[in-house]
Amino acid sequence: MTGMLVKGSLLVLFFAVMVVIGFACRRHAKDVDGFVLGGRSVGPWLTAFAYGTSYFSAVVFVGYAGQFGWRYGISATWVGIGNALIGSLLAWAVLGRRTRIMTQHLDSATMPDFFAKRFGSPALKIMAAIIIFIFLIPYTASLYNGLSRLFGMAFSIDYAWCVILMSVLTAIYVIAGGYMATAINDFIQGLIMLVGLVAVIWAVLASKGGLIVALDNLARIEGPSMIPGGTPTPGIFTSFLGPDPLNLLFVVILTSLGTWGLPQMVQKFYAIKNEGAIKKGTIISTLFAFVVAGGCYYLGGFGRLFSNVLNVTEKGVPAGGFDAIIPTMLEKLDPLLIALVVVLVLSASMSTLSSLVITSSSTFTIDFLNGTVVKKMDEKKQVLCIRVLIVVFIAISAGLALVQYKSTSPIAFIAQMMGVSWGAMAGAFLAPFLYSLYSKKVTAASCWACFIFAPAFTLVGVFCRDAMPGLLKSPINTGALAMLGGLVLVPIVNLFTRKPQKDLVDGAFACYEKTTVVQQATALGAETLR
Repeated sequence: MTGMLVKGSLLVLFFAVMVVIGFACRRHAKDVDGFVLGGRSVGPWLTAFAYGTSYFSAVVFVGYAGQFGWRYGISATWVGIGNALIGSLLAWAVLGRRTRIMTQHLDSATMPDFFAKRFGSPALKIMAAIIIFIFLIPYTASLYNGLSRLFGMAFSIDYAWCVILMSVLTAIYVIAGGYMATAINDFIQGLIMLVGLVAVIWAVLASKGGLIVALDNLARIEGPSMIPGGTPTPGIFTSFLGPDPLNLLFVVILTSLGTWGLPQMVQKFYAIKNEGAIKKGTIISTLFAFVVAGGCYYLGGFGRLFSNVLNVTEKGVPAGGFDAIIPTMLEKLDPLLIALVVVLVLSASMSTLSSLVITSSSTFTIDFLNGTVVKKMDEKKQVLCIRVLIVVFIAISAGLALVQYKSTSPIAFIAQMMGVSWGAMAGAFLAPFLYSLYSKKVTAASCWACFIFAPAFTLVGVFCRDAMPGLLKSPINTGALAMLGGLVLVPIVNLFTRKPQKDLVDGAFACYEKTTVVQQATALGAETLR
């Protein structure tokens, strides 16, 4: 009874803070720029935490950490390291500054609007908006799944009520305060994630005799042989690259490179305040990813130590699926720690959900409805429409989550749902967006090629799974290849298609040629160099 009271009290406090912040930020959400981008005045700490908490959710903590920790052991930590170095450090360094400069210059608030103005093609905007709206839904649905498993473990609450609770509370603070409320809540939620994850890792390892004993026991577990037809290999789950380095590499690529093309991630760079905020944000975001992503996958690597309570089937898979691994690892912890875990994953999931629904609803309103379905929408109507669509989007994704929970389809696991979503969106947008920030040679045709190739390739991998070659039977691998394929496809298509209009391209790149006066501490002047 005491344990339930502690868990309930923490949840009520958490929900109250989120809602209060939402209503406190209403003054920032009166126009489209304020509601979607916070007036482009968000500082480094809020932006970095918004980026990190949008990146890591229940999909990572429950789905990916459980599944890939089980499959690859301690080597799954490489995924977290890749997320920090490629998905955070390089993403900020390569995209952050140029994205902020060019999107403000083009006056674009969304990724589809960027493509329309960068290439002078309204059709690109509509197609990009459709891709985002369709493929964000399965990703959002996967958030509910992971969170609800933990709620069921901690409170014995029915799955449907978990979905409804999370949907309603997220909708309240996002609709009330827009991006600024989301950013402030993300900061608070990020702090909870950092503290909670460290405490959970310590507690789980302590329950298995400490780090050294846990590693020793994990090393005694036999895994698949590194040599085809050979005998099972003891110690493979504590080895440097694990039992399957190639498939591990694809997981690193999907989860790390994917952030470069995901609208809800890239949009964080639109809103950042200034140059100094970008530099600080790069460091903060990278350190956050090291702790959260690295910690999640490291924790998941010890999942096989709980085989005795996971009811592993003859196929070597836990009876409750991969998504049951992390909840099982945590269910015997102290009630206070379980409460902290629930709030931790709730924080991660609600921050990601809020980012997704703002991205989807604003994109659909600004880039599809305004100017296409409705010829002219003023600021107030656009903000109202975005708020209504937030409710619609949350309702659709929640409904899909409830249907998917009982599904036996090839994408029944959280990780597979995320692979489909990330593969299609990042594969479609990553290469055209990246190249168009740096090169004047990118054509609208190369954008169309990626917009068609990535979603088609990803969906074929899902619905024709049995007919695909061995490596492509996994949505994770097809998603990663969709991203890499776009990086090759864009330069090839550029060679054989008509060059973009010179005045259009020069106008877009004029933003990089403007002269800006800075303090000498930031950049040495010419007279100093003589």
